[in-house]
Amino acid sequence: MSIKVINEQENLQEVMQVLLAHLEPAKLMKFWAACKIGEGDDLQLKENLFSEETLDSLYDKIQEYQKSTGK
Repeated sequence: MSIKVINEQENLQEVMQVLLAHLEPAKLMKFWAACKIGEGDDLQLKENLFSEETLDSLYDKIQEYQKSTGK
């Protein structure tokens, strides 16, 4: 029997991407603060999470989210 060791940073990034896809940004940030996730290298984490994004693409996603939720 073999056990696959999961890279902690990769796992955290995947979890954050899932949360970003299903939670509004304010709730995710509150969760992030409550878990004290920002105590690590959060600049690297943010770079990895948002590496494909621009200011315009993030703005568009926020607008889409707000329209879809009525907020």
